[in-house]
Amino acid sequence: MSVHRSLKSASRIATKRNVLKRFERIEILKKKGKWKEGDRALGLPKTKPFV
Repeated sequence: MSVHRSLKSASRIATKRNVLKRFERIEILKKKGKWKEGDRALGLPKTKPFV
C-alpha cells in the first residue's frame, strides 16, 4: 500500500507563512525597540514578518 500524496508533502512544508506566532511577534517588536521585559504578551500590535 502506498502513502497518499498529501501525506508525502507534509514534511516538506516550506511556504511563507503570513501569520506569526506570539513569540515571533515579540522577537520582531524587540528588534524594533517597541517591546520591553515585563510588557504583557496579550493584545500585541500587528507585525509583518521580515523578508
